[in-house]
Amino acid sequence: MLYGLVKLLVKTYKKINELLLNGILTSRIRLQEKKIRIREERTQALYQLTKEISSVTNINDITKAAIQNIKKYFNLESVIILKNEANRFEDHQQYETNFKLSENDISIAAWVFRHSAKAGKYTETLPSSNYTFYPLTGNSANMGVVAVEHRKNFTQGEEQFWDAFLSQISGKYEREFLRDATKKDFLKRESDKLYKNIFDSISNELQIPLSSIVSATEELMVNAKPDKTQQKYFSEINGGIKQLKSLVKNLFNMSHIETGQIQINPEWCDVKELINNVTETLKHELESFNLSVIIPDDIPKVYIDFGLIEQVLYHLVKNAIENTSSGSTIRMKFFYDDGVLSIIVMDRGKVIQEAEMASLFNNLYRVKKDDTRETGLGFSIIKSFVEAHNGTVTAKNRLNGGVEFTVKIPVNISEK
Repeated sequence: MLYGLVKLLVKTYKKINELLLNGILTSRIRLQEKKIRIREERTQALYQLTKEISSVTNINDITKAAIQNIKKYFNLESVIILKNEANRFEDHQQYETNFKLSENDISIAAWVFRHSAKAGKYTETLPSSNYTFYPLTGNSANMGVVAVEHRKNFTQGEEQFWDAFLSQISGKYEREFLRDATKKDFLKRESDKLYKNIFDSISNELQIPLSSIVSATEELMVNAKPDKTQQKYFSEINGGIKQLKSLVKNLFNMSHIETGQIQINPEWCDVKELINNVTETLKHELESFNLSVIIPDDIPKVYIDFGLIEQVLYHLVKNAIENTSSGSTIRMKFFYDDGVLSIIVMDRGKVIQEAEMASLFNNLYRVKKDDTRETGLGFSIIKSFVEAHNGTVTAKNRLNGGVEFTVKIPVNISEK
């Protein structure tokens, strides 16, 4: 009887141990599965974050995505404070959600930025704060600080997930800061180059009219001259002053081009009046050339900015005069076809080097090379004024010497 009872107790004990062991193993397996599932979810979260922020290309969008994902995966409200372009935190840019930081909080954030260490609630540094502050540390520099409103401290696993999360955000910020800095550096170099070209152009182009004015003035002051000779010098002075006025006007136009202030004011225009204005302005310069103007009698009135297109034609004819020998023929052709006004100016002057033809209208100034044509501010003005009309301007060397410029402008025409 006693033996049977002992045997039953032993059997029951083994069964209980077996059940306990199975329970422990099941619990461990479930815990392990939970850990694996959490790791997978966090890995997926990091992947989604990386995918989301990789598709945006400005600081505001990165910040918006970061704040949304912090709320989504950590259920935390956050504030992101970024350094400024000069790498200073004092003049920071703050992106807020549902809470604002006090001056004291900002001073804690500044400490975190300077020391690349977390501070605030649940840390050993300034733990009395309501928020926890984390540095956004890139590979080479700090980008800023993120402040979160913790309700409980992170577990070890959550802390690791959070660090990886911040690393992704910091890396993206760093890449955007570097990209912006590179872009600004490029723009600065191009701006410096542009203004150097402008001042080189001014220096060279001013020398010609100034030399004429000075030379003619000195002759008149030093020696008594017959009336005809005086008239000649006065004419040179007048011509030099006209050139200076033209250069000043070009600089005025260039200032509008560079600041994007070109605005067209179209009106119904007679193309023949356009030609007459330009030839009258350049009357004295054209006296030593054969001018040929081809224009259909029935060419319609067109809806353009008369002043801007007058400047385009003026610069094309002026360029032909300056680069063509006296006695040569300068041709101008005008015609309208299928919604497009075409203006063609041809000469038998110097050619343009083929290597420079493609960038002719992009350069403000190029020095004269060998026996090739010299260009100046006028070509940039031509391009800008034509493009303001949604038109195009092209140039090509002519078969037997000289250059042909073609302007095409889409226009409305008058039915009258």
